[in-house]
Amino acid sequence: MTHGIQHMLRGFGRDQSGGVLVEFAMVLSLFLLLFFGLIDFARIGFSYVMANKATERAVRIAVVRGSACGVLPVTNDRGDLNAETEAVNFGQPCSAADGLCFAAATVTCTGNAANETASEIWSEVSALMPNNASIENLQFSYRFDEQLGYLGGPYTPVVTVDVVDLTFEFVSPLGSLAVLAGASGASNLGEDLVFPSMSASLPAEDLQQGESS
Repeated sequence: MTHGIQHMLRGFGRDQSGGVLVEFAMVLSLFLLLFFGLIDFARIGFSYVMANKATERAVRIAVVRGSACGVLPVTNDRGDLNAETEAVNFGQPCSAADGLCFAAATVTCTGNAANETASEIWSEVSALMPNNASIENLQFSYRFDEQLGYLGGPYTPVVTVDVVDLTFEFVSPLGSLAVLAGASGASNLGEDLVFPSMSASLPAEDLQQGESS
């Protein structure tokens, strides 16, 4: 009886048919990791480029629409009065003298569907964004620049649109495939990736009439 068991164990030790299956499983896992990794990382590049295009398109619309952040100054009022600026007539460029035009505070807000401009912009750019993006990923900013506009003329700030907190979702189980392929400490591979913020700025046109200033 003992001799038979020993003979059986020696037979198992010489039998390598199971090893082929193990090697095949590891090679298959590595192949699938590379295959799906190429697909997902190509999707990352495509999504990033399209989101950048969305940012550029968004700011082009924003500069010819009303504020996405509520009320802004309507005209460039006179700034800090002094002997120099008091002598400058309306119609002169804000850059004609320091402090000639009032330096309005920068206004920043997050995209809100209740705002007409933000809603229009989102309807135009949402198709270029990842499926999990929302209007809250858009951030608008209106900043005074003394090189723009003229005293008494329409307020024409620098308009900036940022895409923030945009997340890319992997569709492939890259972490599990990496572990099956023999990698250690790779179980978090393929977790959601947060893109860096994207930004585009343009000098505004007349936000009230859509006419170039």
